[in-house]
Amino acid sequence: MKKIPVTAAALFLALLGFMVFPKPAYGGPQKERLYIYNWTYYTPASIIEKFEQEYGVTVIYDEFASNEEMYAKLKAGGGSGYDIIFPSGDYVSIMIHQNMLERIDKTKLSNLGNIDPLVLRKAAYDPSMEYSVPYYFGAAGIAVNTARVSRFERSWSIFGRTDLRGRMTMLDDMREVLGDALVHLGYSVNTVNPAEIEAARALVNNTWKPNLVKFDAEAFGKGYADGDFWVVQGYPEVVFEEIGDNEQLRKDTVFFIPPEGGPAYIDSMCILKGARHLELAYKFIDFIHRPDIYAEFTDYFGFPATANIPARQLKTKTPYYTAEELVNTELKDDVGEHLELYNNAWFNSIRMGE
Repeated sequence: MKKIPVTAAALFLALLGFMVFPKPAYGGPQKERLYIYNWTYYTPASIIEKFEQEYGVTVIYDEFASNEEMYAKLKAGGGSGYDIIFPSGDYVSIMIHQNMLERIDKTKLSNLGNIDPLVLRKAAYDPSMEYSVPYYFGAAGIAVNTARVSRFERSWSIFGRTDLRGRMTMLDDMREVLGDALVHLGYSVNTVNPAEIEAARALVNNTWKPNLVKFDAEAFGKGYADGDFWVVQGYPEVVFEEIGDNEQLRKDTVFFIPPEGGPAYIDSMCILKGARHLELAYKFIDFIHRPDIYAEFTDYFGFPATANIPARQLKTKTPYYTAEELVNTELKDDVGEHLELYNNAWFNSIRMGE
């Protein structure tokens, strides 16, 4: 999952985590400690502070910028002191099979009933929450500047519009872009059918790509906010963070996830095998799914309360998109050896020569 852009300082701190044990981010050193390893900018400080005050503890909060970074650190032994980690679905699956996670004792969690059954159905890697509890369910979508693009269809087909050539970007992400093309053609984002992947490759390469400025996973939000791009595929929190206090552009911006669906993600809370603060870890997971806390978390980022149904009634801010828009999305599965079909389509054709 791609979060809010990582600053150079944040990236430095994330990399530093490979070399030193995480340092306390909140509270004092005398209290019981809970060690968390989470995505950069993914839990508001106000929530961490509330948990500390309510339970009289100290949270040591360390950050990673990608699943790969998190996994590499844990495998190298640099994360043996963590209690809770926040991997995406495919990495939950990997870590379950490698016996890296504690089995969840559901008797210690009173708020599991708040979790949307839709999210659990999507979480085919662990639908019964044996090893993971969903934290957030989301997807990339499309932001459109309606002052520049007054009429448009809420579909991935917008990237085929030649009248918008030179004003659009898509993510530099193989499974995201090919996944969008696949669902637009009526296929699964996880297909391993060579003919379907070839059809998606042809659509992207021949129809969408000629209209794009570039494939961009880093600066699309800034380019949109600066007016260079009028249509971008990306994550809403990135776009709106870059828009900042430009109220006119905020009013002019529409963000949507096409009804066709597309690739989605679920990030989960997992307890690392051998966690030393097990009881406190359960308290934190249950705390997150308290409706008022989950509403605060999602309000902070402009998210819908996708994973927690009661929290939806407590939100004070209108989210950038609705939980209902995610109904037709699919999680990206590990396609194993068939990944080479995607690699060939992306690197040997679509991205070749750029």
